Amino acid sequence: DENIAKVDGNGKVTGVGTGTTNITVTTSNGKSATCKVTVVKQTPSVNYSTHVQDIGWQGYVKDGSTAGTTGQSKRLEAIRIKLSNNTSYKGTIQYQTHIQDIGWQENKSNGEISGTSGLSKRLEAIKISLTGEMSEKYDIYYRVHAQDYGWLGWACNGQSAGTEGMSKRLEAIEIQ
Repeated sequence: DENIAKVDGNGKVTGVGTGTTNITVTTSNGKSATCKVTVVKQTPSVNYSTHVQDIGWQGYVKDGSTAGTTGQSKRLEAIRIKLSNNTSYKGTIQYQTHIQDIGWQENKSNGEISGTSGLSKRLEAIKISLTGEMSEKYDIYYRVHAQDYGWLGWACNGQSAGTEGMSKRLEAIEIQ
């Protein structure tokens, strides 16, 4: 079924749609073999890691898990965010942080560090968005845990999440 998979002249199989089909090859001397192929949709995953006051870089978490700390009064100082499992659509993730005494930093993408390290500066807000085809097919949602407020409501697709202009630290983040 060429609506599921196609084979080029070199024998390379490419998934076209989801489902299962059989691929049969016949040699020049008449022998043949059949292979069952299942094509599944790959859903991108968002992976992120935060740099936390007195802790340093934490390991990567993904898809809505909490990065940072709650109940410990520790500031987020930097973040890096990347997509994985994205072979279907062109585009990437970009993000921008608002930093104590600095303001909004330029956009970062694909695991680049946004924020500061070793300067004792708190993140106060963040904006996250998808680019290219990714932005046409998916939405990105995120929320932050802010000093004195706890978990704030969900923001999406480039909206600001945090306490810009209020001098409050971000302590944790969840992204999905």
